[in-house]
Amino acid sequence: MRSSRWLSFAMLVVLHLALWLGAESLWMRPLLLMHLGMFLMWQPLWRGESKLRTGGAAVIVAMSLIAMISLNWWVLAFWASVLFALVGGRVFAFHARWQRIYYLLVMAYLLAILVLFIAPNLFALPGLGEVMGNLMNVGLPLLLLVMAFIPVEREQAGSEQAVDFIYILLLFTLLTLLVLGSLAFMTLGKIAYLDALMRTMFIIAVMLLTLGGLWNPRKGFTGFQALFSRYLLSIGTPLEIWLERLAEAARQEQNPEAFLTHATGYLTEMPWISGLSWVSDRGHGTLGVSSPHRIEMSDQDLSLTIFIRQAVSPTVLLHVRLLTQLLGHFYQAKRREQSLREITRQQVIYETGARLTHDLKNMLQSLFALTSVAQHQPEKAQPILQRQLPVLTQRIEAVLAKLKVPEAQDKVVELPLATWWEGLRQRHPHRDLLWTVQKGPDMRLIPAPLFDCVADNLIDNACKKRQNQPGIAISVTLEMEPFSLSISDGGNAIPEGIASQLLNTIVSSEDGMGVGLYQVARWAKQSGFCLELSENKNGKVTFRLSKAK
Repeated sequence: MRSSRWLSFAMLVVLHLALWLGAESLWMRPLLLMHLGMFLMWQPLWRGESKLRTGGAAVIVAMSLIAMISLNWWVLAFWASVLFALVGGRVFAFHARWQRIYYLLVMAYLLAILVLFIAPNLFALPGLGEVMGNLMNVGLPLLLLVMAFIPVEREQAGSEQAVDFIYILLLFTLLTLLVLGSLAFMTLGKIAYLDALMRTMFIIAVMLLTLGGLWNPRKGFTGFQALFSRYLLSIGTPLEIWLERLAEAARQEQNPEAFLTHATGYLTEMPWISGLSWVSDRGHGTLGVSSPHRIEMSDQDLSLTIFIRQAVSPTVLLHVRLLTQLLGHFYQAKRREQSLREITRQQVIYETGARLTHDLKNMLQSLFALTSVAQHQPEKAQPILQRQLPVLTQRIEAVLAKLKVPEAQDKVVELPLATWWEGLRQRHPHRDLLWTVQKGPDMRLIPAPLFDCVADNLIDNACKKRQNQPGIAISVTLEMEPFSLSISDGGNAIPEGIASQLLNTIVSSEDGMGVGLYQVARWAKQSGFCLELSENKNGKVTFRLSKAK
């Protein structure tokens, strides 16, 4: 930054010395050649560390020789205008205050040297010798002295090379309009140069204020900003078509790699892109041909290298980076969608396995109860086995069907309430339960697998509790209005810390209680029901299954 600053200052000093000596001096052309060399070292268009090739060096030497041979006031006016536009296109990139002040003073110097020294000599205007003498001998040297003492501030690395070509074009056009407009006023209006210069500056100021007012929308007018932005954003490229194709590929392709293949194929159709290559943790690919000009982008695990046919302007570079960022965001979104699908699939497998495990557990417990009856009460075993074995056979067949076709887990098997209630009573005739029903069960349809799972889990938990607390009563109550199924026991209350988490998460316990209740609570919620611990006190612990509100 410091070397660039002093190069620009030295460049102005050499230019001022060459103009001060005049066209008749033998030293003017060598000084201007030195000024041109300093400009090439200072110039903000290419980085100074870039290697200058033979062809580029030949072009620079040829243009320098042509300029020195055909040197006149028109060439000097054009060169001062170019310098003014280049500095003006760079000054807006600086954020440090003193840096901006310095380059604004550079613009003021170049503007003064153009309109108050070069232009009067260009138009051979009489009567301005004293003004030009004071300017070159006193005014501009003092301005250069002030610029020399402006502090050098550290600036962002990107600002050192930032140049806005739109600003350069606009500033060059305005400066050309200022000089040629002054000449037109002098020729047509027969007025002095300074008067013509002031009139031209006033007209340009009014024009800029008018355009500034029309730039933003006012009172229903859309403004020039929207019209101008359309050309800046498209810059003659099929940007909108590529965005449409990108969105279409995102809708059609579910696989991230397939989407990336289609999207990169569309990207190579851009006129300035000759090829690209991409590398991710799942593969890589190459399209088109490589070139010396490249743009490298990375987004998490995706690395993208785009080969450009030739060096591009900052505006096109901004568009390329925007396109690649959009591509990266869409690709990462596809990766997240795939991860979510895998997580969802694993969750479905887990829930299906958990439900089937509890179904098997309940059936094994029923089978264990039947074998206990057959061992201890042989005379009662025959009728019980005749009633229960067909039911167990149906439930085993249902579990086997779910294992063969996991999608069958989502199918709802409905039974009349009266039929289901009678089957539940027949499955637990030996457990000493108190069965209570309000007004008798009707024939409404209920999801039988859900009710079976809830009832079997709650009854089994209550019977295990009775083993530790002998003599407690267990009741199963069916209420019709409002409809609910309740299982209660007369044992001790569940501890508050466990009760608050019992149906919301998996609760660790010695007998395993908590996993089954968590699963059936989730199943009930998915089926439009609600399983809750309605009462929890010593002598009365009640779980209730009811319609969700």
